[in-house]
Amino acid sequence: MVKIIYQVVIRVFAFLFRLAAPFNYKIKLGADGRKGLLDRLRASFQTQAAGRQVAWFHAASLGEFEQGRPVIEAYRNAYPGHFILLTFFSPSGYEIRKNYNGADLICYLPVDTRSNAREFVKIINPHVAFFIKYEFWFNYLRELRKNGSYILSFSTIFRPNQIFFKPYGGFFREMLGYFDHLFVQNQASVTLLKGVGITNASIAGDTRFDRVRAIASNARELPEIGQFKGDSPCLIAGSVWDADMQVLIPALNALAGKLKAIIAPHEIKSEEIAGWRSKLNGRSILYSEVAAGQEAEGFDYLIINNIGMLSSLYRYGNMAYIGGSFGVGLHNILEAATFGLPIVFGDKSYHRFQEAVDLIEKGGAFPIADRDQLFKILENWVNNPFEAQNAGNVSAGYVQSGTGATELIMRKVQQAIG
Repeated sequence: MVKIIYQVVIRVFAFLFRLAAPFNYKIKLGADGRKGLLDRLRASFQTQAAGRQVAWFHAASLGEFEQGRPVIEAYRNAYPGHFILLTFFSPSGYEIRKNYNGADLICYLPVDTRSNAREFVKIINPHVAFFIKYEFWFNYLRELRKNGSYILSFSTIFRPNQIFFKPYGGFFREMLGYFDHLFVQNQASVTLLKGVGITNASIAGDTRFDRVRAIASNARELPEIGQFKGDSPCLIAGSVWDADMQVLIPALNALAGKLKAIIAPHEIKSEEIAGWRSKLNGRSILYSEVAAGQEAEGFDYLIINNIGMLSSLYRYGNMAYIGGSFGVGLHNILEAATFGLPIVFGDKSYHRFQEAVDLIEKGGAFPIADRDQLFKILENWVNNPFEAQNAGNVSAGYVQSGTGATELIMRKVQQAIG
């Protein structure tokens, strides 16, 4: 009965998806990108992939892609002759990474109807399929099993409140049973899976650790950022939203003249940024102005009004505030941690991020409830730089100790497919 309901829900979703496309830009991108997709795939595979083994990697969105990227690139190095297909469910992943050169072909994943899954798997005929973190699609998994493909999930983390572990979750547990192996992030996930009869799981950790270490090794030098910072202590505020700035601005104003800040919004909205600048009690400059030739020296705040620089900015910081935890969910703290920065973030929605919980416990990260708590932490780090450095060393050590997931996953792949 549940399987029938699933098929109906998927078809209704596909219908509503098309219906909503004219009224929502992101949905329209996804709908347009899927038009005629199977025909385009068939043509591509008849030419580009002919006679080659196929590895299929699927990521829901951009964050999952970044998590899977180390494995994609390790696979390419190990099997240079294989054809790599990368699919996305969300436009926020596909539109940003559609020109990524680590895959031979990049496209959307068709909606998980029976006919789509059957035709998709028939066309691509993957030797191995990788699902990154939280991607479980019943029809695709079933067709892959019928096809004899080797199916892997990695960087996955399970929690007791997920439907797989509920008395009524049998249908979803069946999906887990289609995987040949599940690489999870922690022992708690292994234990939960064993409790429902899934024994083909092991701990590899989180491939994001490997990714951020690679990012740190290849971080760009940005002389204009160094000029802005000078000899002052500098806070990197990464992926911030307005809810974060309502806490940050008063704390920064209270520390005016003692601390510089580089502010990187999660979304670039000119009116919102102008509002923040009007509330800051210091001189602020946009990165676009600096890029156009204006000197950054002598300003208190540098606001990054573009996308793609953040990971290289952390090397210029002494401390980091990571946004999202007062609203949508905490953004990536590992990029800051790998550069040895002490980290602070909101205390509202970080608990489902294992790295945040771990770093709080170890003393490398600190949750705050309001502007007063934030001010006290930042003031302490400004006045006692050795305390900030000690906390930053904890962060860097944590990332270093967490690397190696990619190697474990690739070892399993090589055992399975040769």
